[in-house]
Amino acid sequence: MTPRTSEKRLQPVPSGDPNDRGGKAQPMLIVKGLKKYFPIHSGALNRKTAEVKAVDEVSFTVMKGETLGVVGESGCGKSTLARLLMHLTPKDKGSLIFDGEGVDEPTGLSVRDLRRNLQMVFQDSYSSLNPRLPVEESIAYGPRVHGASKAEAKKTARELLEKVGLRPDLFAARYPHELSGGQKQRVNIARALALNPRMLILDEAVSALDKSVEAQVLNLLGYLKRHFNLTYMFISHDLHVVQWIADRVLVMYLGQVVEIGPVDAIYNRAKHPYTRALLNSRLSMNPDERVETAPLVGDPPNPINPPSGCRFRRRCPHAEPVCEAKSPTLGISLSEASHLAACHMDVPGSGHSLAGLPAASLPQPAQIRQ
Repeated sequence: MTPRTSEKRLQPVPSGDPNDRGGKAQPMLIVKGLKKYFPIHSGALNRKTAEVKAVDEVSFTVMKGETLGVVGESGCGKSTLARLLMHLTPKDKGSLIFDGEGVDEPTGLSVRDLRRNLQMVFQDSYSSLNPRLPVEESIAYGPRVHGASKAEAKKTARELLEKVGLRPDLFAARYPHELSGGQKQRVNIARALALNPRMLILDEAVSALDKSVEAQVLNLLGYLKRHFNLTYMFISHDLHVVQWIADRVLVMYLGQVVEIGPVDAIYNRAKHPYTRALLNSRLSMNPDERVETAPLVGDPPNPINPPSGCRFRRRCPHAEPVCEAKSPTLGISLSEASHLAACHMDVPGSGHSLAGLPAASLPQPAQIRQ
């Protein structure tokens, strides 16, 4: 009798990464100064009159084997950032280094090779699948394009269906409209794994699922990460899910990174006022812990014409003249334990009255909620 998928998941997982080129200390992905402005055209001659600053000078690293959570309000640039990393949207400026090799450079890694190693799972599980292709063919399409025979691609597709908890004999011939939301997302995950990538970008991969199915998919992602030695970049609005799955967290606001650090440091000792407000917006399961006042007021500024200096200053309770005069910088991450914030309060001698004070002395999410 063929063992059930749940039994297969209890088997030991392979150790090490045979495709590792730069060693364990080499980050999987280094992003430097990534920038994307979308032009706005108007007038009789359809000339460019303005630009939407969707992603503006974003830099960060993703270490091998970790899960980097990316959070922020709608419209802050999370999905655009993911599409830039995948080269689905052309960048205006910036560079990517994947495991020590420059991407789309003469002596580096081609975009085609990058996509063998870096795959993406999209938020809309239905529109991500071709409605005219059975599940098995959708998963096998990638390997076929990259040179695998029809038989090899079919075998890979069936093995991956088994890995993601779908019996090939029941689901291989089905079309997307015959699947539930959770089943479609499992197929999307299997398709992303078909080229044996080393890193996955998960863009709101569980946001459209109900909680019971979401928990199953999150557990599946944890198993697949261990089994295939994967690295994740997990984009989500659900701060509770990010806290559970992530090793480090990157916080975006209006196209820029405002804070990055280990998940425990971000959730317990947040440095940036926006991060603290974002965490305070979480709903509590305790009826005695009610939020009496909104943790954040006002709408985000227009990305076409963002404020000078700190982009958060118009909504920040600690804003001072220096916040308008000078844009804060994030700094350089020296290790996985680095906790950085693009805030004048985090830089001694910046001119802010609260500069240099420890983060613990500022109102924290846990303190405010009690």
